[in-house]
Amino acid sequence: MHSVNKSIIILFCALLLPGCVSLVEKTGKALDGSTFAEKEISVYRAAKEDGAAFDMEIREMANKAGERSVAITLDDFPAVKIRGTAPDEQGNFELKSLDYLGSSAHGWNEYRLDLFGAGKLKLGDTAASLSLPGAVEAVQISSGSIKRYDTRITGTEAVSSLRNRRERILALAEWMNSEENPYAGNAAAEVKSQDDFEKYWKPVLFPEITRKKKIPVIYIGDSWQHEDDQWQKAEGIRWNTGYTEKVFPELLRNIRNSGTMLRDWEEAPDWLFVECNWDRILELLSEETTLVKKVKGKK
Repeated sequence: MHSVNKSIIILFCALLLPGCVSLVEKTGKALDGSTFAEKEISVYRAAKEDGAAFDMEIREMANKAGERSVAITLDDFPAVKIRGTAPDEQGNFELKSLDYLGSSAHGWNEYRLDLFGAGKLKLGDTAASLSLPGAVEAVQISSGSIKRYDTRITGTEAVSSLRNRRERILALAEWMNSEENPYAGNAAAEVKSQDDFEKYWKPVLFPEITRKKKIPVIYIGDSWQHEDDQWQKAEGIRWNTGYTEKVFPELLRNIRNSGTMLRDWEEAPDWLFVECNWDRILELLSEETTLVKKVKGKK
């Protein structure tokens, strides 16, 4: 009884802090019993303050059977871990998956996306070096779960829902990064953080729920709404279908007008942030990076 109450309290605290991915992750592990599935052997870190191009950590892990693996995390994308095999004596290792865990005000999404790729990783007594010079292919979501309000979705139903969401997010990210998108210019390229990403793109995607002074224009001197625009109500919001047709490609129009795009945005904004920056992530990881081994007990 005491353990059940403790789990409920932990879960309640996690939902009160939807932006804290680490707390949600620990909560999930506490509830499913996987807290002790792996143990941390060593940690290596590259930091901007030390001259690195980005903040990154590599954790060497071991499971109960003693099998070792590595987990790569980037500070700018805290919702994801890139998992790989332990390197061999020559430093060769294979990528296995991208593990995502993102929270929202209503719950969380988590999934494992299988990866295909290889790289070089050398783990030393005081430092490590990493590079992923070859192609990295995202295969498919193989497992996952969804927490939405009081409902927990697992198994094939969760995988199917997550795969559908990924297809929508990929389509949106492709348009957001495309040359045909009038908003994907230099200003968008300067967006580096999750907060700036949301501030920049939310008015473009959803002017109907944006304060007037922050609503974007389609073209210079043009308004986002006109007298002859048609409106469609969905998810409690009146969507300007005229704006949708002027700005969005046909593939995304029904997704926006039905309110589905807004649900994806509200429930997984960091997922979209990762997909929009996936090429940049791989570019950062393609060049050799030196990491310093962290001493246990020191920050």
